[in-house]
Amino acid sequence: MFFIPGPLIALVTFPGVIVHELAHQLFCRWFRIPVLNVCYFRFGNPAGFVIHEPAPKSYQSVLISVGPFLVNTVIGAIVSFPAALPVIKFGSGDLLDVFLIWLGVSIAMHAIPSTGDAKSMWQSVKGVSPVTRLLVMPIVGIIYLATIGRFFWLDLFYGIGVAVGLPTLVVAIYSSFV
Repeated sequence: MFFIPGPLIALVTFPGVIVHELAHQLFCRWFRIPVLNVCYFRFGNPAGFVIHEPAPKSYQSVLISVGPFLVNTVIGAIVSFPAALPVIKFGSGDLLDVFLIWLGVSIAMHAIPSTGDAKSMWQSVKGVSPVTRLLVMPIVGIIYLATIGRFFWLDLFYGIGVAVGLPTLVVAIYSSFV
């Protein structure tokens, strides 16, 4: 493995950072939680952020935190779907196909919530029932493990899996029924 600084990765995959922050903001708007400040992309750590008022219900905080996982995964797959098949299956992609695959991988790479998202999620369930904490604990643990996995390029492998592997899998499953 080789090390590439996080800000350089964020710069190359900036569409994913933007969609990640938009997803947080989308869930805040959905739950009518006031957003105080938004930065969709910047050079620094973090590369983007959404500052909002506390969610009144713990499930809202959890969904705001994991919203990027859902949104970035779906958008990354949809964006790359029309390009992945010509390039991967037939080896005949043009420049637009390569661009769409890069865009899909970039967006999907940033689906994994940050440790800040995990901390926010855990704080939101501190005063609630033990059952709720028990349900949220594995999610928080998975986020921390995924963060460690970023050192081993887990986010890149996830992005490629969503942008290239998922469309290939969908077509394989569809073709087995036809």
